[in-house]
Amino acid sequence: MATSTQGVNLDPEKQTLLNQHQEKHFTAGEIVRDIIIGVSNATSSIVLTAGIAEVAAGAISMGLGGYLAAKSEADHYARELRREQEEIKSVPDTEAAEVAEILAHYGIEPHEYGPVVSALRKKPQAWLDFMMKFELGLEKPDPRRALQSALTIAIAYILGGFVPLIPYMFIPSAQDAVIASVILTLAALLIFGFAKGYFTGNKPFRSAFQTALIGAIASAAAFGMAKAVHP
Repeated sequence: MATSTQGVNLDPEKQTLLNQHQEKHFTAGEIVRDIIIGVSNATSSIVLTAGIAEVAAGAISMGLGGYLAAKSEADHYARELRREQEEIKSVPDTEAAEVAEILAHYGIEPHEYGPVVSALRKKPQAWLDFMMKFELGLEKPDPRRALQSALTIAIAYILGGFVPLIPYMFIPSAQDAVIASVILTLAALLIFGFAKGYFTGNKPFRSAFQTALIGAIASAAAFGMAKAVHP
């Protein structure tokens, strides 16, 4: 490292060498130390801010995804409806034969499904509804389904996303808050799983355990991948 030579008697040759040589050492050790201490003791507010941003972005993304999926389903139904309408008008005998084939698959005899086919041919709308449901397996979607789907998914995502963030609102230290967050999230998963099993007629305790287990595995996988990327 080059030092100051003021007030020091050196021969001209050594003085020239010192003047020409400039060592480049990193001298900001204290700054690095302060940065490391600051990062390792990050406050909960940082985690909370990042978490809220992720929940907001995720809710928008998931909501739009649900809206587009429901809209695509409605568009598909409308296309198939138009196609079936055209076939009933252009090839009614073929469509009538398809009705007979469908009924025959249910074990109905020709003399039994004959009057049904004839009755449907007299009622184009009923015939169309029958073909959409029994030939194509399509149910008429609710016109409000796309918006309802978007709102339901987005709200559910927000509620689910805020549960792990609650401890960070009250515990200043992120290291302490993360433990409380894990406990609270597992408790929420158990309650949700129990309610799901209760209302769907399955075994509530088994449903609670499965939901909590799947949630724990998913969280552990996400944590493991994060650690792998940033050890």
